[in-house]
Amino acid sequence: MESAVPLMAMVVQQLAQVGSMVAAKVAMSSGMTPFTFTFYSSAFSTLILIPLSFLLHRSALPPLWPTFLYGFFLLGLMGFLMQVVGILGLQYSSPLLSTAILQLIPGFTFILAVILRMENFDYKSLNTVAKSVGTLVSIIGALVATLYKGPQVFGNHLNSILTAPSHFLLNQSSAWVIGGLLMMITSLIASVFIISQAFVLKKYPTELIVMLFYSSCTTILCAAFSLITERDLNAWSLSPQRRLKALIYSGFFGNVFQVSIGSWCVRKRGPLFVVMFHPIGIVIAMAASIFLGETIHIGSLLGSIIILLGFYSVIWGKAKEWKMGENNGWKSLESNSNNVPLLQNKVDDLSMIQNH
Repeated sequence: MESAVPLMAMVVQQLAQVGSMVAAKVAMSSGMTPFTFTFYSSAFSTLILIPLSFLLHRSALPPLWPTFLYGFFLLGLMGFLMQVVGILGLQYSSPLLSTAILQLIPGFTFILAVILRMENFDYKSLNTVAKSVGTLVSIIGALVATLYKGPQVFGNHLNSILTAPSHFLLNQSSAWVIGGLLMMITSLIASVFIISQAFVLKKYPTELIVMLFYSSCTTILCAAFSLITERDLNAWSLSPQRRLKALIYSGFFGNVFQVSIGSWCVRKRGPLFVVMFHPIGIVIAMAASIFLGETIHIGSLLGSIIILLGFYSVIWGKAKEWKMGENNGWKSLESNSNNVPLLQNKVDDLSMIQNH
């Protein structure tokens, strides 16, 4: 039973993640905008994190040095862009496409880590080849899912609660392509966020406090942009009731719940165990889409399969490095302070990134 608890916890986490996407889609379909939804959701998360972080880490509060403030603001800015662009992409596309394309995050993180010389690129190494090929395959899969819809497999176009109002007067095909491209941009921003957060956590390894400052900065930035851009008071309204329910669900299960479970499972079973569960979100998103009557096309299924193959190739390469104890692997970084971990203890960050 003890060994089964992490398995059940990760399945529940993936259910919560897909549920957060569905909740955001429902709120968007009722007239909310990405700015107002992100503001309310981040504000609710901040209200939850304030007592939790002060209760659990009262003695670990950071000094308000400019270095910390700059780091927290940078994370908040990237989190703001990541969530707003991600929700906008979700509004144009679907939870299934969004969940699938977010699996690009490990591949993009690998590319950025190589560019920033955080990882060695040895073209003769099987691990490097696996990660490089996996990244390329994942990108191809994302392009297939975005640019090719194909015939309908499940669902219909009628009475879907996940259909946003007119997709800003774009036809369905154009909206789908824009949504997929926006989710690819979100994955790239998320990769930059992961690497930046690795620097911050290296200096200040208290994740709840970092999350609190991150949520606070995101809330402030969303409030400022919303007040400037949102002239329609209906976008700020918490009625109908499904808006409020979607915001509460997203604020709690999207941030606090997912990250807490992810962190606990990382400590219990390690980062590789947690990473391997993320593609389950695609299966859950597909089941949720079918249940809610959303249209699923062959392009989404084919692209998701290709992305999963690339995802597991990247993770396989990282797992081999971990076992071999190479300098750019997960464990070796504990003794090498000149490098930044690519995926070590970052699985909870992937969960936080995918919350919307």
